[in-house]
Amino acid sequence: MNVDEKYFKIISKRERAIFEGAITMGAIFHQFIGTPVSSRTAEGLEKAMMNAMELQPCIKEVQVKINSEMLEQLKNEYQYVSLSGDMLDVKVFSEYDGNLAIIRMKFIEELHYPLIYVEEVQ
Repeated sequence: MNVDEKYFKIISKRERAIFEGAITMGAIFHQFIGTPVSSRTAEGLEKAMMNAMELQPCIKEVQVKINSEMLEQLKNEYQYVSLSGDMLDVKVFSEYDGNLAIIRMKFIEELHYPLIYVEEVQ
């Protein structure tokens, strides 16, 4: 019995695609929130986040965008801030056995919250 049969037998292939994407999104949120970031370092941090998370099982692509307008408004002595959820717009494309799930994290103004949700399943 392989790992998939042993540990994931109670969920569908579609659910597995969603699961893998959601796990990766949770890792992004909990590993990178609080990271020092500035206008000068944002692009490098975006790439590092994408490259690291694309190593996860079933992850085909990760898109990370840090809100540059927020960074350009920095008005502190050190010219950097700690990365927060409201600065991020992230998509994780997770595929398992032909099932694609797109998991999204985006700041939702009406909720005043960086919501993580299933954007699409194919």
